[in-house]
Amino acid sequence: MLIEDIKVSYREIPLHTPFKTALRTATEIESITVTIHLANGVIGKGEAAPTWVITGDSAQSIQAALEGPIKTALFHQDIRHFQTLLTAIQNSCVGNTSAKAAADMALYDAYSKWLAIPLYQLLGDHQPIYTSMTVGVDDPAKMADDAKKWVEAGYSRLKIKVGAKPELDITRITAIREAIPADVLLRLDANQGWQPKQAVQLIQKMEKIGAGIEFIEQPVKAKDLDGLKFVTDHVQTPIMADESVFSPQDAFTIVSGHYADLLNIKLMKCGGIQNALSIANLAMVHRMPCMIGSMMESSFSVGAAAHFASAHPNVIYYDLDAPLWLIEEAEVIDYQGEKLYLSSSAGIGAVNESEK
Repeated sequence: MLIEDIKVSYREIPLHTPFKTALRTATEIESITVTIHLANGVIGKGEAAPTWVITGDSAQSIQAALEGPIKTALFHQDIRHFQTLLTAIQNSCVGNTSAKAAADMALYDAYSKWLAIPLYQLLGDHQPIYTSMTVGVDDPAKMADDAKKWVEAGYSRLKIKVGAKPELDITRITAIREAIPADVLLRLDANQGWQPKQAVQLIQKMEKIGAGIEFIEQPVKAKDLDGLKFVTDHVQTPIMADESVFSPQDAFTIVSGHYADLLNIKLMKCGGIQNALSIANLAMVHRMPCMIGSMMESSFSVGAAAHFASAHPNVIYYDLDAPLWLIEEAEVIDYQGEKLYLSSSAGIGAVNESEK
């Protein structure tokens, strides 16, 4: 069953509310869609979102990789050589993890549609998913109000963005903690915004006041593995590596040296589902749990991540609220409060007629 055509398109999707982190403020996202057309009419879809400050990928570079070396690697190949094609995507060019992720998920989508099963069934079992909701970095009072709003909407886990103006972070967390019930879990994401000693001081203060922090993501710069390990070794709160982990090789370094307690897997960082599986499997061997996260991206690519996460036993944390920040209605995922329901149709979900 040959791949007869590969098409690439571009669109912009506005956010209904600005999304603020220590690295950037987003008011819209760019999304690049790739569709793989099989000879029998089956269409596989994948999407990528450029995030300059994390992956280094732009919309232009994603499109160029998809229309160039990745298309060359897949065009007129047989979908029945599925694993070989997944590897060909990864070997088609250096870097370009977002473009590879889009092509990877399109291939997974096409293959599971060809088999007439949902993607999660191809990958394994299907377990429930409960996402956290993000509170963007802002002044303490605004963040406390936002946190209260999301708790009232039914979220029992909040991801709190910190790291911008670290001197305010204790005040931010104190304000949020005072505004919401004690049983609501807080997950902090510093987005590389702290220095190692500063991170230890801040986290120890939060531990002392009983801030109820479940874990903290990427407190220091991505390349500062010694700093990451310093923080991990000097606090009681679990530390999660995010921007420090792009590839299975990065994951091996983190888990073998115990630079962190947890890993955050994102398809745009690691190049797609194939590498996400490798990272989750590797971490499972070392008894290091994982979270599935996403960039600010479309519901379709987040849906692909959710299929992967729901099927893997070592992915036990979920941060998949990105589509809820977009003005368009989510596809392939049904959000019912904090619980996600995946499409039971074949593949990741249906492809609209306008996208064929």
